[in-house]
Amino acid sequence: MATPSLSVSQKQKEMIMEAPDSHYLRAAEGWLELGNHVEANEELKQISLQSRFHPLALLVRWEIYAMANHWEFAHTIAQGIVAIAPSEPIGWINRSFALHKLQRTPEAWIKLLPAAKKFPSEPIIAYNLACYACQIGYTREAWSWLDKAIAIGQPEEIKSQALDDPDLQPLWSEIGKL
Repeated sequence: MATPSLSVSQKQKEMIMEAPDSHYLRAAEGWLELGNHVEANEELKQISLQSRFHPLALLVRWEIYAMANHWEFAHTIAQGIVAIAPSEPIGWINRSFALHKLQRTPEAWIKLLPAAKKFPSEPIIAYNLACYACQIGYTREAWSWLDKAIAIGQPEEIKSQALDDPDLQPLWSEIGKL
């Protein structure tokens, strides 16, 4: 499945975080880019209490937990992102991704379905729904979601990713024919 990444919309970028908190946030992002979630967490700890619930801080916190494989915590943070910023797809994507990592794939599927209607032009949502459907044995639905992801995303990139994604292994022989 497509791994969520730290992506923010223009709307989120416009949500200003004051200095020095913005500096700590950027430093945490830098540590994450270097693959060091421990140092990223240390930077994030320095953010003021009032800024810790800023959507950008929550996204970095989710990434820290994901990198550390603390999926219960990542799920909790993603729940918060959905509650605080329901009009942003990343919270929905991250929540289901964490549920899948917790081996709660049927729940990941159910929780992501409303996001497909809310964000119909987000290929990662359709792609991940294909993965979850495939993993819970909904092959027909998996094909439908994969077709949608290909139609709304970058077709060659999605096909290539799908052929390398173990969550879609039951579909590999047919994906190769696309």
